[in-house]
Amino acid sequence: MAKAVIFDMDGTLIDTEKYYRIFWRKALEEFGYHATEEQILSLRSLGRPYAPERLKEWFGADVDYLAVRERRKVLMEETLRKEGIRCKPGAEELLNYLQKQGIITAVATATDLERTHRYLQETGLEKYFDRLISATQVKLGKPAPDIYLYACEQLGNRPEECIAVEDSPNGVLSAHRAGCRVIMVPDQTQPDEELRKCLFVCVDTLEDVKEYI
Repeated sequence: MAKAVIFDMDGTLIDTEKYYRIFWRKALEEFGYHATEEQILSLRSLGRPYAPERLKEWFGADVDYLAVRERRKVLMEETLRKEGIRCKPGAEELLNYLQKQGIITAVATATDLERTHRYLQETGLEKYFDRLISATQVKLGKPAPDIYLYACEQLGNRPEECIAVEDSPNGVLSAHRAGCRVIMVPDQTQPDEELRKCLFVCVDTLEDVKEYI
């Protein structure tokens, strides 16, 4: 049994990844840029400095990443206030099980800590976690291993003693590069052949994760 389980948040525990997919595109369009579906999907969990670099590759050196991201945040927050935030199926059941088993847990997310606290409080999930870790606390965001290495350090465990639960390619690569065993619960897309090589297992829902802890 794993000593610790580290979860991504958006798209893994809460059903918000779909909004990033919608509002990155809308924000970019407001600034006069058209992104393909493939490009938008590649931004999932992509941290700094990679996301700003990616936009400059696509749209040129003049693209204002921070302004686009801020507009995306505003659009997304407006929708979340109206619709609320929902847990992914099986999230609370899995976290409750891990807590009863005495397995320590953490969140390792690309989202800043203020919104991480707010989202997890709204969904009632925050009480299950020993640590909340944001990519803003480390030098490099996902897909670099920094956030998972830092999370393991904060939990007092070696990466090989930890399982990471992720939904996106950038998150999977981050956890794998850190040395964690990675369980993928795909949200927007299924893993390709190369990504599957980084996985301990790929499952359909969070309810299936319990079997591999």
